[in-house]
Amino acid sequence: MSMHRVLLVDDDDTMRHSTAQALELAGFEVEPLSSAEEALALAGPGFDGAVVSDIRMPGMDGMSLLSALHDVDAEIPVILVTGHAEVQLAVAAMRHGAYDFIEKPFVVQELVSVLRRAVDHRGLVIENRRLRAVAGKRDDIEARLPGRTQLMVELRYRLRAIGASDADTLIIGPTGVGKEVVARALHDISPRAGKPFVAINCAALPEALIESELFGHEAGAFPGALRPRFGKFEHARGGTVLLDEIGQMPVELQAKLLRVLQDRVITRLGANEPVPLDVRFIATSKTDLAEAVAKGRFREDLYWRLNVAALHVPPLSARREDIPLLFLHLVRESAARHGVAEREIPPAHLAALAAGDWPGNVRELRNQSERFVLGLDPMQAAAPQGARLAERMAEYERSQIASAITAHGGRLKAVYETLGISRKTLYEKMQKHGLDRRLILDPAESDDD
Repeated sequence: MSMHRVLLVDDDDTMRHSTAQALELAGFEVEPLSSAEEALALAGPGFDGAVVSDIRMPGMDGMSLLSALHDVDAEIPVILVTGHAEVQLAVAAMRHGAYDFIEKPFVVQELVSVLRRAVDHRGLVIENRRLRAVAGKRDDIEARLPGRTQLMVELRYRLRAIGASDADTLIIGPTGVGKEVVARALHDISPRAGKPFVAINCAALPEALIESELFGHEAGAFPGALRPRFGKFEHARGGTVLLDEIGQMPVELQAKLLRVLQDRVITRLGANEPVPLDVRFIATSKTDLAEAVAKGRFREDLYWRLNVAALHVPPLSARREDIPLLFLHLVRESAARHGVAEREIPPAHLAALAAGDWPGNVRELRNQSERFVLGLDPMQAAAPQGARLAERMAEYERSQIASAITAHGGRLKAVYETLGISRKTLYEKMQKHGLDRRLILDPAESDDD
């Protein structure tokens, strides 16, 4: 049986050697290192273990090491060791992709437990990559989550890596970005794909029946309970439970959920015998749960238990370059659903869409695509057929400029160089044609950069 590899980084010689000895006794192959730079040299994309690093070190510190390692391979599990007063720093580290953190002074068994989960997860990631490479397996993740921006490329990459594991996952993103689409994709590419996917809206659970709904009950457990009933957790056995908007779950229930996550057993209302529970939990939140923890609205221990792996789904405002492509994709879906021919979409229309605010994100854009397909969108009117030559020329010029701005992601220098005009002329024509300046990603860009 091969030993799990651990890179242990700590500039304190005594701490480093004592921790290394304890981890070796627990069955790990430990490489004790006194600097982050040494760890960076040893951990490449094929590294099959985990990294444990002190967060405070001279030279490259733990946070910088985390960032540098994730530039090499975003799925290398990094566990940071923090001081008692560094919890806020640890929270920031988790947001930036740390696998977990452990607070000094710690019991070695706590670190061993976290490391075993981390290296098991890493092993699944490596194995999944190997199998995909050998089998040339294709999936439909790109069709479900289209987009060419780096944010979406990284989201799909991370989703595929996490999907192969059994790790509980937290999906974070504002309303309408497609968090449930991501959750279903995770389920469908996992070994649990053939088992149930049970979605639970934590904000809509009836307070009086909440425990019965989740845990089930025996006959006679409460007035009206005439026969035994499985709860939603049991219905998902072998599959995945989606806890949608987990931040809305009542605090009293959070403690019970924590026990389920820790022990993987439930007890039905009115029963004494625990029932083993084989499920994977995926939770979504539109709010910053770390902030909710700080304000006492969400249990900190539950937050860290759910946050074994995290996926951040970006809003449309953070990936405007994807909006035209995504709209085309949604129009095709809508046209097929309504059984109508696809309409040609003028470039100026796509440019205008890319300039929009879209507070409802993909959900709102999908609604817009439906209206477009059904001919209910006032934006799709182009120059009338009977328009005079000057009007047609103006509309053509507007569409060319709008298309170029969209194609270059709002980078003005690339736009005016492609069109062969000056920056000043581009601004004048944008103003003349009413093109929204929110298309510009970098208003500080100058002619000589």
